[in-house]
Amino acid sequence: MNNFIRHIFICILCCFMATARGNESTITGDSIKFSLLTCDPGNEIYTLFGHTAILYQNFTQKTDVVFNYGLFSFETPNFIWRFVKGETDYALGITTYDRFKKEYQRYNRSVWKQELNLTTAQKETLLNLLQTNYLPQNRIYRYNFLFDNCSTRARDIIVKAINGEVEYTWPYHENTFRDIIYEHTVGYDWSRFGMDFCLGMDVDQPITANEEMFAPFSLMNEFAYANITTGNHSKPLVFHTSIPVDSHEDAQTESYLITPLRAFLLLFMVVTALTIYGIKKKKSLWWLDLLLFLAAGVAGCVIAFLTFFSEHPAVSPNFLIFVFHPIHLLALPFFIRKEIKGKRSIYHVLNAVILTLFILLWPIIPQHFNLAVLPLALSLLVRSGANLLIPNVPMC
Repeated sequence: MNNFIRHIFICILCCFMATARGNESTITGDSIKFSLLTCDPGNEIYTLFGHTAILYQNFTQKTDVVFNYGLFSFETPNFIWRFVKGETDYALGITTYDRFKKEYQRYNRSVWKQELNLTTAQKETLLNLLQTNYLPQNRIYRYNFLFDNCSTRARDIIVKAINGEVEYTWPYHENTFRDIIYEHTVGYDWSRFGMDFCLGMDVDQPITANEEMFAPFSLMNEFAYANITTGNHSKPLVFHTSIPVDSHEDAQTESYLITPLRAFLLLFMVVTALTIYGIKKKKSLWWLDLLLFLAAGVAGCVIAFLTFFSEHPAVSPNFLIFVFHPIHLLALPFFIRKEIKGKRSIYHVLNAVILTLFILLWPIIPQHFNLAVLPLALSLLVRSGANLLIPNVPMC
């Protein structure tokens, strides 16, 4: 029944838009307005960067429709698997402006409205493009976090309606994708660590102002200072800015007292203390290596899959694969068996060399690493180093 009601609702909205299109030539340009909507970030990881939508208002037909390129469903078959593979599909959806505002009011997220300074012809073109984009065969698109999302889709279709005559004058600072990610993850240390863990060196390369607009607030700032230029005539892209939903609340952050850095520093201290105890008591502590290298191997499988099989951009190359890799899992049964027998393993020699080089070369590797990775790498290094201290036993 809910799906039936939803389809009826969408049909009514489409009828309103079709009627508006048919009467375009008989109304003034002021009777139709298009606005860019920019929404505050939320607390879920997929809302940390905010959201962008396009508002269409026809005051003659008393119609207001929000075009939203950010629709997806966790109930999609194999959603998690498709997300990891980079095959997540999003859709263009529509709703009323009133329902859109109420949703963000409910979650205390502000909404900024930038009325676009378009001509009647440009408005008609934009409406036609959105209607065409909303056709069943066109509304689904392959989502891409950095290059094709709700923000870039809204920008591109607006610019297309203006025939590309848009000049951006917002002061440009040489940023990277990771810089912008960090701006939006302040106070969300575990979310930031997860992104740092999965994203490779490509997000540390300088990006253009156009690429910065993958983030909704970057797009809002660029539009605020943009101009539409036609011949010798130039006018602002944004005619008027307002805040139809003002939460009056400070942004919330994660409430975890234990950050990744604190947690992994604690792990490093525990591993070091146990290792010193094991050396003094001449115990191998094979169970500790089993847990530690098992976790590193599982994490390595995630990085290896993203690096070699996922369609996500900017996840390969990822130099963290030198610390976390599936070889830990393959070698685990062999070196654990040797440790139980009190023997040294050549695997720990190789691992110690690789980890030592990784830590020494940290400052010059062309990839930014989350500082919380350092105590993890040191923990693995301590355990491999301890294996080499087993006295009077040949390497095998």
